[in-house]
Amino acid sequence: MSRSLVPGLVAEGEADEGFLSVVISRQLRELVRESPHTVDVEATRVIPGDRGDRVAALERLAGDCHLIFARDGRARGRADGVRYHSHYLVPVIGLGDTEAWPLADPAVWAGLAGGDPPALPAPADVERIAYPRQVLAAVAPRRGRPVGDYFEYIGRNIDLAALARVPGYADWVAETRNALKGLAYL
Repeated sequence: MSRSLVPGLVAEGEADEGFLSVVISRQLRELVRESPHTVDVEATRVIPGDRGDRVAALERLAGDCHLIFARDGRARGRADGVRYHSHYLVPVIGLGDTEAWPLADPAVWAGLAGGDPPALPAPADVERIAYPRQVLAAVAPRRGRPVGDYFEYIGRNIDLAALARVPGYADWVAETRNALKGLAYL
């Protein structure tokens, strides 16, 4: 018998919607390979939510999702480090500064037609980039398209092992693994 796993994301912009929504589902599929159960990871449900309506977005996702990813400090905390939101007790996994994460794998950018990315730092150093939006704009191929048009492609093709060398991403994966253990998926 298989179990369903439905992730939710409170998105704060096009990078969240295009890149993170895809990476979340991909990383969850990798993590549940360790599960003693067959787990069907569904596509990430995305609700836009800026600071003013984040709580409402969390509430909407809490009714349908097994865990939620958001940049929110208002969720209730527990001693094990996993935060829960609402009466549904849905784990909320905090997202730190994810803006530079798409830059962790230069090969995925070089693989785009017309792509010729400048030298990028090692994955462990991408979070030190002072202005990731400017670097993303410089890395994207010049075809008159905004960089946001590439986020879904990058999310689907970025090397998760390269992302795992980004400290913030590694922390996020560890917190997600902890939440999956708490939900008895692992």
